[in-house]
Parts: sequence; structure tokens; C-alpha cells
Amino acid sequence: MTLPRGTRLGPYEIVAPLGSGGMGEVYRAHDARLRRDVAIKVLPGKFAADPERLRRLQQEAQAAGALNHPSILTIYDIGTHDGVPYIVSELLEGRTLRALLQSGPVAPGRALGFALQVAHGLDAAQARGIVHRDLKPENLFVTHDGRMKILDFGLAKLREETPVPARDEEITSLPTQHQGTAPGVVLGTLGYMSPEQVRGQPTDGRSDVFSFGAILYEMLTGARAFQRDTPADTISAILTKEPSQLDPASGAGIPPGLDRLLRHCLEKDPARRFQSAHDLAFDLETISGGHTTGAPARMAPEAHPRRAGRRLAFWSAAGAAVVAALVGGAWIAGRPSGGAIDSIAVLPFANAGQDPEMEYLSDGITESLIHSLSKLPHLRVMSRNSVFHYKGKEVDAREAGEALKVEAVLTGRVMQRGEALSISAELVDVRDNSHLWGAQYGGKSSDVLSVQQEIARQISDNLRVRLTGDEKSRLAKRPTESNEAYQLYLKGRFFWNQRGKGLLKATEYFDQALSLDPNYAQAHAGSADALTVLAFYGFRPAREAFPKAKARAERALAIEPSLGEAHATLGYIAFHYDWDLGAAEREYRRGIELAPNHPPAHYWYAIMLSTKGDWDGATAEMEKAMSLDPLSPFVNVQAGWLHLRRGAFDEAVDPIRKGMELNPSIVIGHLLLGHVQTLRGRFEEGIAEMGEALRLSDGDAWVKGSLAYAFAASGEGKRARALLEELLEGPTPAGFRRSYPIALAYAGLGDRDRAFTFLDKAREEKDPMMSVVHTDHLLDGLHSDPRWLPYLRSIGLLPDSELAKIR
Repeated sequence: MTLPRGTRLGPYEIVAPLGSGGMGEVYRAHDARLRRDVAIKVLPGKFAADPERLRRLQQEAQAAGALNHPSILTIYDIGTHDGVPYIVSELLEGRTLRALLQSGPVAPGRALGFALQVAHGLDAAQARGIVHRDLKPENLFVTHDGRMKILDFGLAKLREETPVPARDEEITSLPTQHQGTAPGVVLGTLGYMSPEQVRGQPTDGRSDVFSFGAILYEMLTGARAFQRDTPADTISAILTKEPSQLDPASGAGIPPGLDRLLRHCLEKDPARRFQSAHDLAFDLETISGGHTTGAPARMAPEAHPRRAGRRLAFWSAAGAAVVAALVGGAWIAGRPSGGAIDSIAVLPFANAGQDPEMEYLSDGITESLIHSLSKLPHLRVMSRNSVFHYKGKEVDAREAGEALKVEAVLTGRVMQRGEALSISAELVDVRDNSHLWGAQYGGKSSDVLSVQQEIARQISDNLRVRLTGDEKSRLAKRPTESNEAYQLYLKGRFFWNQRGKGLLKATEYFDQALSLDPNYAQAHAGSADALTVLAFYGFRPAREAFPKAKARAERALAIEPSLGEAHATLGYIAFHYDWDLGAAEREYRRGIELAPNHPPAHYWYAIMLSTKGDWDGATAEMEKAMSLDPLSPFVNVQAGWLHLRRGAFDEAVDPIRKGMELNPSIVIGHLLLGHVQTLRGRFEEGIAEMGEALRLSDGDAWVKGSLAYAFAASGEGKRARALLEELLEGPTPAGFRRSYPIALAYAGLGDRDRAFTFLDKAREEKDPMMSVVHTDHLLDGLHSDPRWLPYLRSIGLLPDSELAKIR
């Protein structure tokens, strides 16, 4: 059927035929309503009654119509006129890639420009769950202005869609079975089908990647990658053969790394290929760098901001030496002219495989990068707690950067399948949303430590951070040579950040890491951190946990004297266990000097300064912690606790509530807000908050003693005594009895004698709360007792001149 000029299909008037194929006839037509010419694909009459053909036509319209991308043919309309189905699309002027290839190979620069456009178009399709499944030169159109368009989504596989058997002349039927497809049918065009397609196995976006590789090879060489004399030989070649290598030294202008990229596209096993068109485009942009010609290869920034600019592509299969050698010859985009960037946020790397068992790896890489970048001088690095506010969220890098008040943002994602590891990263200048640097790394999971170090080095280069020789050595130094120990360390940090009972798992993983590498300084420091927090919150007796933590922190510093975090932990131990303010201040100052971006060092130091009565210094340190970690629930709650300690109850409410908004399950937030409301006389609210803290903590003793105080202060002595009996009867859920909460309960009930008795026991237990006992306002009722100042003096925290100020 050929439609004569002037024939009308709905509102469209046929102007001239453009061509025909197995799936339909294409005409130039005019749309008088919008005064524009369009293309119309019409299903011939002999096929119009075929439900399978009709569904294919509808599927093409649905697939392409769901997409809006410069590299994909735009669908305007779909309809039926007098029983004739049709699709209306934009009218393209030019020729197919197949027609172009009849003149021979395409120049490498032009081929790479075309390839980038196709890769971005496929990325857009895959983002909508659409797989083309019939990518070939006939379905790629080159316009007169040099742009490439993907055509014919008739075989496209939509998410939750059952494919329709194909009968085109170029679609080969083979004796195979495809799940959801009629027996004996394989979808695709022979010569461009992936191995899984010719086997009739399920397909996904990686099949399009294989077809893309075959097309790019043909553009560059003029020869079909797998075409043989017979269909059987072609199938055999797809399944078992490799095309000839491209030679960058041939003088044909083949960029270095392009043959590697092609091999990666044409892997027989889908798991070994690029896992998406996004990854493919990421690598291709770097290799193409300054080699493309003709139409712009990359999308405009407003259309695709996440991939504006050039990237560094790097595939690591060995250690740091190989990393350095390969990066030396890679294409890296220089940042725009201007001053050095002074602040950065590393957003949580996405766990691209959605495997919960791999969550520790994506989190751990993020935290390791934060730790490495924190070593750089004059660079403010947002802490882990604030950036993890964005974990699992689709977020624009520039918006996140503006919210965090930083000048640069690093984003990335991690994919691990067995031993195969893929990591991508991108650095964005928040000030103008420009792309500073990007990279993709692939290899074995054993390379993860080398990759993390290389990313940190590249970032320092692109931020124009000037490093001394010693600083460069510190940045390049590997914390351990054992990849297994490193992964165990990452698991330890993963559970340490969960706090609560996760701290118990954290210590186990740190110990396992140290059993593999006894000289792993960061693992010693991590173990020290976990043990101190376990003791403070009553999960371990102080006399058991703090000495072990001190030994671990000292061992960490013996191995790596510049580890600021370990100095901060020693400050914490000197303050909360040794009750030695002088030693605590020295360690905190040294920790801040070596690790100025470590928020705990600042807010721990703030609490210590408040103990000395230096409220201005304490406020300054807390504000520094807040500037590093504004979205941390814990830091906000700590800021509220500082107000609470100096008796500014009204001012304490807002920061504590902000912390609870950021994490509604933060136990210490509910507990301290309960303290504040109780001390303000709002007993009902205080009891409610402490009750929630008790529920969330599974019966924590400190919470229970505080709640008993609140009940007593509100006049509900019976309920207070019931909780007190629970505290007296036996061990807490942590397995031992803690005396300090019992003293709080007796103080609330007005029983000073027993309150002092249990404060004496708490002193003997070396309870870490002793370091802040004089600013615990639940004990204000004891201050007038003649035993109070001698008790404080016995702890040895303050000289007599300072004790006098507390009267």
C-alpha cells in the first residue's frame, strides 16, 4: 500500500513517501494546525489486522513517547484513520548510519561524537526502564547538522512488559526459548544481538551496550564485528569470537583506551560489561575528550548536569603503582580559573546494587574519603553525620552544597558483583555548578583501598590544594596492606555509626581487623572510640572499657603519631575516666591541630571547657563543631546539652529538638529534652520524652534513673520508687549495675543520704558522668549539703578556686 499525495490521516496530509521496511511505511506529512512537516509511520493494510504487529507499533509509540531526549526520535502523536494505525514523529533530514557507512569507516573524532550521543540517549531510555533490543545502523539516523537520533523502539522492552514475537525480515527465528516470549523466537537483528539475545535468555540494558559496541566497532573500522557468511557462523562468532583490536599507533587517530572500552562493551558475560549506558557514557566522555568532531558530544549542562564536562576514566586491576601509571596518561578536565576551593562535602556514595550486605562498603568508602580529605590543610570537610542526612536520597549536588555551605561536592556510587567492583565519582563546583573532575574505576574488590586513595589524591589536585612533601606522604600512605582488614574496619565503622548495640558489633569487627593487621592504626583508634562510647552510655563497666580503650588509642599513635582522632579519644579518656583536665586539654588541642575537621574533638573539648567554667571557649568550640556538622543529630543535641549544663534551659530546647527532627530515634535527644522540660517544671512533657527514651533504649539505666527523678519531682513518688526498685534489684540490660542513675533517683526523692551513698559508689566505679556531675542539674538539690564540695574535691576535677564558683 502506497498512500498518494494529499491523502489525509486524521489532521495530517501526506506529502511524499520517505521509505518502507518490515514494520511499516514512512511518509512526509504536513500538520496544518501547527504549520509544520512531520514523519508518519503507517502499518500496511496486510498487517493492520495482525494483533502482534499492532501491538509492536503501539509499543514503539509508548517507548519512544515516554522519552524526551535530543538523541531519541521525538514522538508527537499516535492514532488510527479508517482502520489504518499510524505514529507521528519529528521529521528528520539526513540519512541512516547504514547509508553513511556505505562510504566506509567514519573518522574517529566524528564516530566518538556520534557514539556519545547514542550513549546518552540509551542512558535516558534505561533511566525510564526501557531497553531498545534492536540497536543497529539502520535504527540510527544522522541529521544534516551532524546529530544522531535513535529510531524504532518497536522491539523495546518496557518495565513489566512481555515482549511480542517479531517477524521482520531482519529478525532471525532460532530454536530457543525466551521467558515471556513465544517458543522458538529470538528478538533482535543478527550481527548486533548480544550473546544472551541469541540464546533467547532474558535481556536488560547491558544487551544494548553490547549492540552499541558492535556499532562503534563498525563505524571505526568499516567492518561488521561478528558478521560471517552464514547465520550459524555469525551466531558462533557472537558467542565465541572477538573482533580484531584497534591500534592507536596505526595513525588512524584512534584515541588510547578506546579498544579497551570496546572490549568492555563486547564482553560475552553481561556481568563483565558496563552495567549501564550511564557508566558507558561516563567512560566514553573521558576517552573522547578532545577527540570528538562535529556535533557536540555531551549534553548541555541544563539537560544533564550530572555529566557536564569531561571525566577521568580509569580501570584499576592492580595496586597503587598501576593506578599512578594509568592515571598519568588519562584525560583529566582542568577546573575553571579561580581560587582554590576551601570547603567540600562528600555525599554518601550510592549502593548501586541495592545489596544490604554491601551497605558497609558504600558507607565505608564515603567515610574513608572524608577521613583522607580531612588531612588536607585549609580545607573544611563536612563531617559524616551531616552528609549522611542525604543518604538514599536523590539530591542535586549544587542544592546539597548550598545547604551545607560548601564550595564543592563529591558524589559517587559503588557496585560490587562477586569480586568485580565498580566505583564512579564526580566532583562539582557548587559556585557555578561546573564539573571539576570525574572518574570511573573498575576491577577487583581487592582494589578498593587503592581506589579510595586515588580519588582523594585527584580531588586535592583539582581543588588546587597546595601540599607539602610531608602532607603528600600522609595522603598517600596506606593505612594497611591487608584488604581484608580494611573491609573489616569499614564494617566496624558502619556499626559504630549506628551507636547503641551496634557498638558491640563494631568492637568485634575492629578486633578482627587487628587480628589480621596488628599495626593497623585506624582500627586501633576505631576500637578505642567504640569502647569509650560503650562505657559512657553504660554498655560496659568503665573500669573494664576505658583502660583497654586507652591502650588502643596509645597504640594507634605509636604507629601513626599524626592521627588526630586518636589524640581526641585520649582527651576524652583523660577527662571522663582519669579526671585529669590538664591532660585532657592537651590531647584535645593536639587532636584539633592534627584533625581540625573532626567534629567530636570540638564538641568533646567544649564539654570539658564548660566543666572549667570557660563558657565562652566552650561555646566557640561547639559552634565550630556545628559549622562542620550542621545536619548531625548528635551535634545539635550536644549543643543543646551545653545550654542545659549552664542552666539556660529555654535556650537548650531548640537545638535538641532540631537534633530529634534529624533523627527521631536519637535516645540522648529524648533524654535531655526530658531533663530540660522537667527542670522547667513541665513535668508531663519531660516524663513523656524520657518515657520515649526508655522505650528506644530498651531500659537504659541512665534513662530509668532520670525518669525516676522526674516522677519524684512531679509528685508521683510511687512510680519513682517502682523504677528505683528495678535499678536496685539487679544488673541492667548491659549486664551490670550502674550506681549513678540510682543516685539520680534518690536525689529526686529527696533522700540525700542514699544519693551520696550511690554517688560514692559511682566514683568508685569511675563512672564517666562524674566528670560533669557538678553541672547535672538533676543534682541541684544536693548543692546545699555540706558533703557536696568535699565530694567534688575528692573527684579531683577542680581546684578550690573553681569549686567556690559553684556555690
